[in-house]
Amino acid sequence: MTWWQGAVGYEIYVRSFADSDGDGVGDLPGIRQRLPYLADLGVDLVWITPFYPSPQADHGYDVSDYLGVEPTYGSVDDAVALIDRAHELGLKVIFDLVPNHSSSEHPWFRDARSSRDATHRDWYVWRDPAPDGGPPNNWVSNFGGPAWTYDEASGQYWMHLFLPEQPDLNWANEDVRAAFVDVIDTWFTRGVDGIRIDVAHALVKDEQFRDNPVLREVGPDASPRERFRSFDHRFDQDQEGVLDIYREWNQVASKHDAMLLGEVYLLETDRLRRYVERRDGLHLAFAFATLHTAWDVEEIRTTLGGLLEAAGENFAWPLGSHDDPRAATRFGGGELGARRARAYLTLLCGLPGVPFLYQGDELGLDDGELADDSAQDPIAVRNPGAKGRDPVRTPMLWEPGEGFGFTNGAPWLPFGDNRRPEHTVAAQTGRAGSPLERTRELLRARRALPALRDGSTWSWLTDAGPVLALLRSERRGEADEPADIVVALHVGSDAASDAVAELTLPRSGRLAYASADGATVSGATLRLPADTAVFVELAP
Repeated sequence: MTWWQGAVGYEIYVRSFADSDGDGVGDLPGIRQRLPYLADLGVDLVWITPFYPSPQADHGYDVSDYLGVEPTYGSVDDAVALIDRAHELGLKVIFDLVPNHSSSEHPWFRDARSSRDATHRDWYVWRDPAPDGGPPNNWVSNFGGPAWTYDEASGQYWMHLFLPEQPDLNWANEDVRAAFVDVIDTWFTRGVDGIRIDVAHALVKDEQFRDNPVLREVGPDASPRERFRSFDHRFDQDQEGVLDIYREWNQVASKHDAMLLGEVYLLETDRLRRYVERRDGLHLAFAFATLHTAWDVEEIRTTLGGLLEAAGENFAWPLGSHDDPRAATRFGGGELGARRARAYLTLLCGLPGVPFLYQGDELGLDDGELADDSAQDPIAVRNPGAKGRDPVRTPMLWEPGEGFGFTNGAPWLPFGDNRRPEHTVAAQTGRAGSPLERTRELLRARRALPALRDGSTWSWLTDAGPVLALLRSERRGEADEPADIVVALHVGSDAASDAVAELTLPRSGRLAYASADGATVSGATLRLPADTAVFVELAP
């Protein structure tokens, strides 16, 4: 059994978690000081977003030195001290790695741009202009505009699936591959327990650089996301050779008992499955379809069912992320959204694999309400009218008062007009029924039920109706009785928010956890209020 099997993950957006020096920006010493909170919360694994030296064009996802630390965030010694403190508390730590692209200020790219004959020229993707002088093909950037920028000095275009300041590395070059093997080996040697691989599905591109098929036409006012999704990305991502990279990295990771977690942002289950099904490359991949389901029972059942059948125990199940609207917002906002988000998290915690919270999810937070002129996200800054990701990146709420315990300076991003003292960690700690305390209870219950951490068998108990119910079993040996857990979620509707559903259990049991008040178990009958999820431990 691997150390990550049965773990619960927690994402930290480094700029917004904890500021130790009063400059308004979160940092590594601030995270280290708050690690006891995470240990008490009940998570096992902490993922920290990029903290490497960077011009911050995309807040750290534009890396200019893969082995250093941005001074705003601390030092390499601070990174190692953070790892050591986490290990003392029984936590594992994974760092973000950004291998698809570097910063345009990285010494590799500065050299590559100096001449067609430069040593690092072929470390990046360069192409001649199209016959009309325009971009080499129709590929577009995730952040708006073409995925190509013209370099007048050399007469070629460089490729960037994101900002022009984030040039894509050329993974057909063996020197690039060797350089990154050294990078990950160095961080593993420094003590980090794994890496989360940014844009893990996009490193390898089509050798012929063919045009992507157009799925639908969009107007000039389309958002960057709408324009990107108007293409079938057949040739600029998810190419066959990408798996070979992770097989090589897997061998490095195995020497350190380290884990590889892929940000494989593919919503089609069959395409996602191939990244983890052989278990010789990535150990886990995020199943981002969980971030795109509406509060609809059939949609949730269909989405999760397909993923579970494909490779459930090899998926990480995110409740939220720094790139997508918070679950509470997606599910209606306010107290209703928070209740539904907690119920959904309970379901995710009942699946085989690794559930992930995003900082603040445990507080029931929805997206921060920000003024348009406060935008920091390059998507919003560079595309007027576009909705950026700033509302999910607002600073963490630790305690009431100015600065909310995050900083004693001016925060790099406003907290949001909808933030209140009662939303903070301090206000919710010890308050029975608060989102924070219910989340602590959830993670304690999951840890206490071996079938949810160690068991590998699962089956659906329902295939229709407003309740999704899953049976999880743990078998210690052939002679042992299975220890069975029922995981059930009642997906309520706005029209019947006070409805109570009944579910007949396989046998009698006890209520081990409920995401909200009102759930009861009597004999083999579960009564479950709307927008509530439970764990029921069945009698032998």
